[in-house]
Amino acid sequence: MATTTPLVEMHHISKHFGGIQALSDAHLDLYLGEVLGVLGHNGAGKSTLIKILAGAETANEGSIFIDGHEAHISDPNDARRHGIETIYQELALCGNLHAPANVFMGRELHKWGFLRKRAMKDEADKALSRLNIRIPSLDAEVQSMSGGQRQCISIGRAVHFDTKILIMDEPTAALGMEESKKVMDLIVELKRQGLGIIWISHDIHEVYNFTDRITILNGGRNVITAPTRDFTQDQIVSMIISGRPIKTVAAEG
Repeated sequence: MATTTPLVEMHHISKHFGGIQALSDAHLDLYLGEVLGVLGHNGAGKSTLIKILAGAETANEGSIFIDGHEAHISDPNDARRHGIETIYQELALCGNLHAPANVFMGRELHKWGFLRKRAMKDEADKALSRLNIRIPSLDAEVQSMSGGQRQCISIGRAVHFDTKILIMDEPTAALGMEESKKVMDLIVELKRQGLGIIWISHDIHEVYNFTDRITILNGGRNVITAPTRDFTQDQIVSMIISGRPIKTVAAEG
């Protein structure tokens, strides 16, 4: 992995909101076919860093590279043009619409001024089938589906449009154990297909068993980036709390 060009590189990222410094010289890298866990307490800077990559915020300083080329991302449309999609904990789905309408929301297919409903339904069917997503019916309203099914539709929508980088913010927080497993199985399939996935979660057990590497932030600064299995779960928690790499914690403890 280390010999290849990272799919994403974020260098020297700083961001302030008035007098509040949210990020200071932060870094992040992501590789093809990798799940990277981004960890930290509330206020650690992880959400701000990810929002900068997603185009929801703009950095005051720093640079972003996609596939080794500098990328200028000032809004979500810029991010999408670079193959970046984001799924937030609060799913942006319309409950009174069916799956095809949600998959193509904001990207509807038209011909001569009319919606191409059949084409969108066929494409949505292909998108969901590709990921082995099963729902009761393509004609069923999303609000009638389970939380896991709705989350899978969000993922199917996100990866249908030439996505290379998928950002997931607490994707299983509102799901039960069985539905969480279905979502994680889906992410494993996306990883196998070569996507780079950034996974933000407070569930240390989930992160430990599911990610390839972790990046820990504290106070807007990087604590460490390393393979997840280099540490125990307790050591990861220690670094999140202390804001210091585990070797420093061990030496002083």
